Amino acid sequence: MTEHKLNPAEAQALAEATAEAMFSRDRAAQALGIKIVRVQPGASLLTMVVRGDMVNGHHICHGGMIFSLADTAFAYACNSYNKTTVASACHIDFLAPAKEGETLEAEAVEQSAAGRTGVYDITVRTTHGKTIALFRGKSYRISGEVIAGLQQAD
Repeated sequence: MTEHKLNPAEAQALAEATAEAMFSRDRAAQALGIKIVRVQPGASLLTMVVRGDMVNGHHICHGGMIFSLADTAFAYACNSYNKTTVASACHIDFLAPAKEGETLEAEAVEQSAAGRTGVYDITVRTTHGKTIALFRGKSYRISGEVIAGLQQAD
């Protein structure tokens, strides 16, 4: 049996529904104040305001918080097809500090998706355009769907 190939509008609706379902269960993203700006098939844009409880001893945003924002954008991009996908590896380069009160954006873009694996690049920048970090994530699709029972294209 051949699966239905989604048209662009269906693929976008699936990406949005998947993000909504994931976010409803994503207590870590909610606790960090992460907001979803947009999700598309294989891509996402999320924001996070650097709060006082997110700064380190140098009074700049803790690298773990920046990593968490980038990793979350990665998760929403690679799960946008409603196929349960996890990280198999990731790497981050910190390029500039982020300060308390700044709003950070993490933009994830799919570079490759074949079989069960994918590669995603995530750029974290301030809303003023200063690049804070570059993150590369490698994904691996496991069994299951984010929203169980929905049909999706391979």
